[in-house]
Amino acid sequence: MSRVMLTGTLTCAPTEVEDLLSLMAKHIRLSRNEPGCLDFDLWQDELTPHVFHLSEVFRSEAALQAHQDRTHSSDWGRVTKDMRRDFKTVHL
Repeated sequence: MSRVMLTGTLTCAPTEVEDLLSLMAKHIRLSRNEPGCLDFDLWQDELTPHVFHLSEVFRSEAALQAHQDRTHSSDWGRVTKDMRRDFKTVHL
């Protein structure tokens, strides 16, 4: 069983930035408390405020999948479902 790292960006419309910012702290807290989450960082780009950077490390593919399943049914998932995602997954 190998660790899995997901990195990339989430891009929203400039009018959606406040929606993301209002949910970001809760999403980070819930994600970091999930079983199998080894590292989780999410931050807003300083130069392009409607771009958010993400770096996640999970103990296994199953832990990442559980995180994604939880996220899809969360407020964060509902708000971000149609936003552009440019993610890369690497097995460590």
